[in-house]
Amino acid sequence: MTPPRSSSVVPCSRYAGPDAALDFLRRAFGFAEHFVARDGESRVAHAQLVLGGGMVMIGPAADPALHDWQPPRYAGGVVTGCTYVLVADADAHHARAAAAGAAVPETPADRPCGGPDYIARDPEGTLWSFGTYDPWAAEP
Repeated sequence: MTPPRSSSVVPCSRYAGPDAALDFLRRAFGFAEHFVARDGESRVAHAQLVLGGGMVMIGPAADPALHDWQPPRYAGGVVTGCTYVLVADADAHHARAAAAGAAVPETPADRPCGGPDYIARDPEGTLWSFGTYDPWAAEP
């Protein structure tokens, strides 16, 4: 499996505690820092995280310009989307996430569209899906 080197789609999430989110996403899901900007008090103001050939961005939910963009935990638990991340081994990735304290509403299972995947929830309620199905390599 060779993931793409980049994508024109970069999912973004807001967190009430972006520093804690950054730490969790690294420990539990294996993301690496690509770029982190901090405010005058050394808090995460914007972060770009990479895993394989993909990237996500995170930032604080307290941005007044984005007052209606809140993490699910602070918006009544409502989740309207999920970020899918391609990984080499869904079972091993699941074990790492669970050991780091990720809630796992769906454990690894084979899906009709291909390989195993699972769904995890980070501490602020954002849903993440990790699996081996590579939509770039799949026949349409």
